[in-house]
Amino acid sequence: MATSLVLTILGDDKPGFVEVLASAVTANGANWLESRMTHLAGKFAGIVHIEAPEQELSAVSAALKALSSQDLQIVVEQSGTVSATGNHSTHVLELTGSDHPGIVHDFTRVLAGRKISIEELTTDTDSASMAGGKVFRATAVIHVPETVDVTDLQNDLEELANDLMVDISLGEDP
Repeated sequence: MATSLVLTILGDDKPGFVEVLASAVTANGANWLESRMTHLAGKFAGIVHIEAPEQELSAVSAALKALSSQDLQIVVEQSGTVSATGNHSTHVLELTGSDHPGIVHDFTRVLAGRKISIEELTTDTDSASMAGGKVFRATAVIHVPETVDVTDLQNDLEELANDLMVDISLGEDP
């Protein structure tokens, strides 16, 4: 029987980190299932989902934690059973506007207030060449419970967009 493990990884970015990580996973009988990795502010950061045979859990965890000697911080967590969240619809929320402190808090507050779960969130900034400053972009895949009226959610997001002077769109996930 296989056990799911979720790894979080952080270190100074340098070539070969993914290969070192993959080698430790494979050498100990585990299987790499999915991951998200990126370079952020000079750091290599990632999250990885692996499966390992129960009899190899200790060896896999030890091998991964030993990578700290190579300037990688790795946290290994056994994943628990995911509780059912009920019926929901999946939507994509996109936001674009002038960057300012608190912008993520502003739109996530609206979502949390309606018990909307964020499955995936990607954000970035870019220079606004014509206006100066920075443009902030966010894309979120969200799970909207069936008890939430999507039209009301859309209205709340449009009101927030007006307050923040940003563009927000909410679409069905294909």
